[in-house]
Amino acid sequence: MATYPKIGIIREGKQPADKRTPFSPEQCLMLLKIYPGLEIVIQPSPHRCIPDEAYAAAGFELKEDLGNCDILMGIKEVPMEELIANKTYFFFSHTIKKQPHNRPLLREILKKNITSIDYEMLTWDNGSRLLGFGRYAGIVGMHNGLLAYGNKTKTYTLKPANQCRNYAELLAQYSKMMLPQVRICITGDGRVAHGVLELLEKLDIREVTPRAYRDDTFDEPVFVHLRSEHYYEHHDSRPWDKSDFYHNPEDYFSTFKPYTKVTDLFVNGIYWEQGVPVFFTREEMKAESFRIKVIADISCDIPGSIPSTIKSSSIEEPVYGYHPFTEQATEPYLQNTIDVMAVGNLPCELPFDASIGFGEDLIRSVMPHLFTGGGDEIIRRATIASGGKLMEKYSYLSDYVA
Repeated sequence: MATYPKIGIIREGKQPADKRTPFSPEQCLMLLKIYPGLEIVIQPSPHRCIPDEAYAAAGFELKEDLGNCDILMGIKEVPMEELIANKTYFFFSHTIKKQPHNRPLLREILKKNITSIDYEMLTWDNGSRLLGFGRYAGIVGMHNGLLAYGNKTKTYTLKPANQCRNYAELLAQYSKMMLPQVRICITGDGRVAHGVLELLEKLDIREVTPRAYRDDTFDEPVFVHLRSEHYYEHHDSRPWDKSDFYHNPEDYFSTFKPYTKVTDLFVNGIYWEQGVPVFFTREEMKAESFRIKVIADISCDIPGSIPSTIKSSSIEEPVYGYHPFTEQATEPYLQNTIDVMAVGNLPCELPFDASIGFGEDLIRSVMPHLFTGGGDEIIRRATIASGGKLMEKYSYLSDYVA
């Protein structure tokens, strides 16, 4: 029988408390079946979406001290004081973009000789990610956008996702209502955007072409799905080249303006990086022709592609107003404001469904690479630090932690 490292499922310590988990009890049992002899220990949690009793009923040990585990798996950043020296950790560290607020965390990882493997950097050879919570970020973000539009126009009401038991209950709300003639513009082409499109498909909202969306009138709710070639153009009017755009974004400008004149609800799901032009400027938002009333900014980059996203919002208070002339945040749903939904942890609103999907991806796409014995390129690519040093791929973070 093969010998496997002992795995500990850690309690989420970052505040506000995250309810997600890497594996459900059923998924832990599946891992034991696939890898006979594997040991999994659960750290008790008062806020995990699956209660401790469910893990205990499945036969798993609940243990506060995970010091005898080899690999510790969570979701969000681990508080520095909870990091155990000389262990291997899996979690979203949010350090690869040199985020200032997580600099001390990376320093502590190096100090404690921790091997840090970042879920976000687990990729196939072509660079596409193995797993993530983008699908549920898209689903909840689209729902929040529709909820905000109903509140803004006072035409219907929806229950927030975090007040629903699961995805099925969220969907059930829509069977009892009819959406008004809202025009929805969607941007992005990754997991987030596909989560958005999934919900719109389940609601049977019709998709139209960019030309029809800009030029035609409709007596029903419709949406358009735009990719970067639809709203960016090279300064020299060269043919669209996606690779060149992402390598040289400063050579491009936004052509999104026509969509601001016909859109009611804008849902942004792009992956944004510094240097990529904004969709529209604050000055353009002051124009009388600027029609957008609600912006669901799932990307939530600050600063980022949408200038009205001047702060993030919370699950408890997901929407704030943006006054285009004062350029300040206001109470939501005022007459002369644009309402912004910019929640940065959207999947937490459907923690059980999101956890199940994440665990399935982990079992299918990651765990086989973890147990290869001699190491694996997929795991190495995602290893930010080990042995008290940054891995070569992440050496650019040296000045960040110095």
